[in-house]
Amino acid sequence: MSINSLHPTRRTFLSNTAGGVGFFALAHLLQREGLLAAEGPSKPGENLPASLAPRKPHFAPKAKAMISLFMHGGPSHVDLFDPKPELARLNGQEYQGDVKYSFVNRASKKLFGSPWKFAKHGKCGTEVSELLPHTASIVDDICVVRSMHTGFNGHEVSIRYFQGGIAGITGRPTMGSWITYGLGTEAQNLPAYMVLTDPSGPPVDAAHNWSCGFLPPLYQSTVLRPQEPRILNLDPPPDAAGVIQRHLATHPGEADLEARIASYELAAAMQTAAKDALDVSKESERVRNAYGLDQPETREYGTRCLIARRLVERGVRFVQIFLGNQPWDTHNSIHTGLPPICKRTDQPAAALVKDLKQRGLLESTLVHWGGEIGRLPVCEGELNKTAGRDHNGQGFTCWLAGGGIKSGMTFGATDEVGHKAIENVVTPNDFQATILHLLGLDHDKLVYLHGGKPQRLTDGRPARIVKEIFS
Repeated sequence: MSINSLHPTRRTFLSNTAGGVGFFALAHLLQREGLLAAEGPSKPGENLPASLAPRKPHFAPKAKAMISLFMHGGPSHVDLFDPKPELARLNGQEYQGDVKYSFVNRASKKLFGSPWKFAKHGKCGTEVSELLPHTASIVDDICVVRSMHTGFNGHEVSIRYFQGGIAGITGRPTMGSWITYGLGTEAQNLPAYMVLTDPSGPPVDAAHNWSCGFLPPLYQSTVLRPQEPRILNLDPPPDAAGVIQRHLATHPGEADLEARIASYELAAAMQTAAKDALDVSKESERVRNAYGLDQPETREYGTRCLIARRLVERGVRFVQIFLGNQPWDTHNSIHTGLPPICKRTDQPAAALVKDLKQRGLLESTLVHWGGEIGRLPVCEGELNKTAGRDHNGQGFTCWLAGGGIKSGMTFGATDEVGHKAIENVVTPNDFQATILHLLGLDHDKLVYLHGGKPQRLTDGRPARIVKEIFS
């Protein structure tokens, strides 16, 4: 079996499974030995060599790793992080704002004040909804950005914008792939870019959400299925076992091949390291309970948050926890639909920040919480207990913590009813440029030549580094 014949097998495997560790390890070893060349256009001075070895950033970084808690479906900012007294005062009245561009489905024009109370918390006094009591306990450690804006109201178009840099365009490298392309990884026995998916339903178009696009396949995400938990095909398929050993038996005395077999044993070490990282039973009961593993509502998401901490602790560069089936997509019955998803995610997300801080990892780990869109200030359906909220990409909220972010602050603002971002607007490209900067990367200089032109995460469009939120 030739080395070359391994390459297409790996690519097919990665395409079909989003990255099993066994073959990932094999490809990693091959590239370390110079046997796996970078794919795509190659031009001196343009593309970095295909490698996961740690690279020097463009400048001194604030953060070394990132955990993205991606809240797919559009969390309702006006019910969680962006209190609007005027919206409550005008509850039930007809909205006088411009609705031509914003209402995409079945939204009415009746303003819908939040049914939940807000209160100030921490020394900073940031206001948070009663639905998020655990997040309220970490407001002095986070920066709440209330002026996110995509300009699009659909889920997938905005997810592509956040993940790949261009709204609605598939097949581009996602942010995790760009980060690992630019920085490599400190974890040479674990994948650099890992995605922890939601067992409650199939991942949404995972091939696009976590794709390496036109970058070499070395930067493809590795997907963790947390049901057991396990990584897809952590152990190699039976027909792959012993291939090289059998080849050696028929070609005795080949010292180079014997040396190669010894190096391939590192692949087994990678599998062992991955299994160890996923074993949360090694954590104390106090830590497991802090993440909510002792409660049925929070156990699954808490396990993923705890695994994320264990991964960055071991040098993994980028971890994303993704929620499937759009649980924040509260088109109707928000009174009964919003509390359960808040209950499921609130304690684990807050525990992650507290745990990283207690271990001295928060300073070097950037944590992101947020979805692709928010919700409208008007009701969808009748203004009663069955009311919901439609999509809103004009203004919504996310929060950031650690990794050079100024803590205990809010940034930006939406209008008086929470419809549109009007102060210090932050687009996904601004967000990406800011994240890359905190990791020591210049978004304009992080380039890959493809299709006859230099490609960037932000696609060369104007992108503002939001330095006002830097510590």
